[in-house]
Amino acid sequence: MTKPRPESGQRAIRKRLAITGVVQGVGFRPFVWRRATRFGLGGWVENDSAGVTAEVQGPPEAVRVFLEGFAAAAPALAVIERIAVTDLPAEPASPARFMILDSAGLPGRTTSLPPDIATCAACLAEIGEPGNRRHRYPFTNCTDCGPRFTIITDLPYDRSQTTMRDFPMCPACAAEYADPADRRFHAQPNACPTCGPTLWFTGMAGGNIAIERPVGGLLGTAALDAARVALLAGDVLAVKGLGGFHLVCDATNDAAVGRLRERKQRIGKPLAVMVEGLAAARGIAAIDEQERRLLEGRERPIVLLGKRPAGVVGLAGVAGSVSAAVSPGNDFIGVMLPYAPLHHLLCVGMPPLVMTSGNCSEEPIVHDNAGAAERLAPLVDGFLMHDRTIHVACDDSVVRCAAGAVMPIRRSRGYAPLPIPLADTGPAVLAVGGELKAAICIADGDRGIMSQHIGDMGNLETLEALAHTADHLLRLFRVTPAAVVADLHPGYLSTAGARRLATERGIPLVQVQHHEAHVAALLAEHGWRNDGVIGVCFDGTGFGPDGTIWGGEFFEVRGGTIERAAHLEPFPLPGGDASIRHPWRTALAVLHAAGSPWDSRLAAVQAAGESERNLLRQQLQKNLNCVATSSMGRLFDAVAALAGVKQAITYEAEAALNLEALAAGSGRLGGESAAYAFTVVEGEPLRVGWQGVVAAVVRDAVDGRSQGAIASRFHRGVARMIAEVCGALRHRGAGHTVGLTGGVFQNALLLQLAIDELRGAGFDVLVHQRVPANDGGLALGQAVLARRRWGVTLWGIGETGGETG
Repeated sequence: MTKPRPESGQRAIRKRLAITGVVQGVGFRPFVWRRATRFGLGGWVENDSAGVTAEVQGPPEAVRVFLEGFAAAAPALAVIERIAVTDLPAEPASPARFMILDSAGLPGRTTSLPPDIATCAACLAEIGEPGNRRHRYPFTNCTDCGPRFTIITDLPYDRSQTTMRDFPMCPACAAEYADPADRRFHAQPNACPTCGPTLWFTGMAGGNIAIERPVGGLLGTAALDAARVALLAGDVLAVKGLGGFHLVCDATNDAAVGRLRERKQRIGKPLAVMVEGLAAARGIAAIDEQERRLLEGRERPIVLLGKRPAGVVGLAGVAGSVSAAVSPGNDFIGVMLPYAPLHHLLCVGMPPLVMTSGNCSEEPIVHDNAGAAERLAPLVDGFLMHDRTIHVACDDSVVRCAAGAVMPIRRSRGYAPLPIPLADTGPAVLAVGGELKAAICIADGDRGIMSQHIGDMGNLETLEALAHTADHLLRLFRVTPAAVVADLHPGYLSTAGARRLATERGIPLVQVQHHEAHVAALLAEHGWRNDGVIGVCFDGTGFGPDGTIWGGEFFEVRGGTIERAAHLEPFPLPGGDASIRHPWRTALAVLHAAGSPWDSRLAAVQAAGESERNLLRQQLQKNLNCVATSSMGRLFDAVAALAGVKQAITYEAEAALNLEALAAGSGRLGGESAAYAFTVVEGEPLRVGWQGVVAAVVRDAVDGRSQGAIASRFHRGVARMIAEVCGALRHRGAGHTVGLTGGVFQNALLLQLAIDELRGAGFDVLVHQRVPANDGGLALGQAVLARRRWGVTLWGIGETGGETG
């Protein structure tokens, strides 16, 4: 496109552009400056609290060409939500040149914030170039990469409102920062070794570590080299990254991995690894094109990949060097590539490194130096630490490819706090999610602002982290919520925290049923279709309005209403959490409910001593401390125990993950395609009988059928049951679209089988692609449901387009 020439005597016109979305911290102002200068236009551009505002003036044809293709030519990291163009009177004295103005703060709604972005190729080249002033500098960044969300303290996004205000720029960095033609123009984290953050390494042999500045520690590149030597020697280190600390060790060293697990009290839960590059990743995992794009993308999540069997030759050589203790009992391994200069420098030439969240068991990730010295010192042999303050902790994101789509498991760094577009507007609400995998959501206008992953609400530390996250996002986005929304469960810490937030702000607390919120979250991702949807929600536990524990649910969705249309036949869950931790208890409870004997040949029966069995039998017979549940997650546990797969678990869904791995392995080996048969019992709602499935599992287990075959038959049976129940509901007029949600549908095998069965039966299928199917996406559904049901009558803030309840 050539620069248009103004015609003789042509009158100038003036346009104002108000651009909202992710348009700060992504090089948007220099993009506008370059485009306006190219076409010979005068005017200005600035950041403000709402986004970016620009005014351009010049010949009509030049302005037209400037506007034509504007959005398509925007910076790669920008996400434009809206461009409002307004005609203004031309200014006779308007300067011919185009200017970039200082940022201006405006009251009201604010722009979307950029997430932290992986190091770009240009910065990596500088880090690797001997003689470059940023050679091997671990805090190199530019407008196209580096920390964003984790260092912002307020908006507009300027250096003075980030934690980089502690580092005045040297003349060379200041010149880059001030030059619109430079890729570091207004790159707020811009720094170099002369003026930027400092890295240091301190071992634990000398006692306490230095907290603020190193005393007796190694600085800069010497610190990196010392850390690499320590890792190769088998040490466990705490390494400070973009959004918090990682616990790091050599993933090929069995003893080092064992020490890390023992110290962190993470017995069996899989650990993520970081590898130098794609070739190294292919040495330990099978990677398809979609997974490659995720690994190398700017978000750089942990990607769950299929393990290469030991001894199988991949592109990088023979696999199997990663310790079996990294990801025991399943076919997948979480892999990520370096996303910060520090990681690139640490990983070069190294074996795969375990890179797991820097926290004690069940606590939030540690992100400050003083907290690391206090909480992580007992877990590690040394610290690789820096003095750039992390204002907001942000753990790594986790994704998995399933059924041809990218399925979020944990939405955090690289994605948060990018908003989810909403189909409706309504009053602003703050939703706090559930008890596990907590993340909050602020529904503001037509966007749902999802926070980073906060953690499981098992202690006061995580509850305080939730409150801090809520305060921070509400302040950044200039939102005053009309209500706080929480789960219906009376015993959740998150609900108690929500009640406290509501009381402090003098606003109502609204409670939403767990599984309805799951369905609403899925529908919110897809624009909330009002033409009739069947929502299938399978998970572990969720409090039902009837006082039982739900988790194997089918809902009929029409407009703003979500009605329970079918569910698993309930069975007793003795002791609540005790049964979750010990699947053999659930297995025996299911046998008791089905009227089946506790056959001593079953592994689940053998897992308990005689006295334990007698106590459990009395508990079940007298219905003491038993709660009825329709949970599909618990049924998975029972089948895993009956098949002899797992009798005790050390982390959530461990038994189900092991069962999935066995079923997938059976399929790869050409195992049987038979399926256990559920029964559908007529009624309002429909009920799904599982008793025949359990009887068949018992027969196969006693007859010596392989665990893989049992697992495969169960998965296929569940998938066929889903299609059968949805077919029965469609016959009743429920619609031809099915949405699959809840933590059970993180099971890639079950998800694919269910989609195949449903599509074969003529259904359209919706799955999660923006927020997790697990409780990490719950807050989005809570916020949407609260606005749809109670927005008008409770707060009187205008139409929400849904039931007022």
